[in-house]
Amino acid sequence: MTQKELLYVEDAIGHENNIISIVTDTINNLEDENLKEFMQDKLEYHESFRDELMNFLEEKSNE
Repeated sequence: MTQKELLYVEDAIGHENNIISIVTDTINNLEDENLKEFMQDKLEYHESFRDELMNFLEEKSNE
């Protein structure tokens, strides 16, 4: 994997962290429990995806 490709993965992790922050703030400001639950599912998805990207980077750094 090239250095440029690794930088793209790092950028994607940064974007996921930004989304996680926005979704967390949104959840904290919602009153509707159904909407909170919906957003919580989205939060978990983005946290999982970020973790996958981080694991990928870690694997590549150990090669």
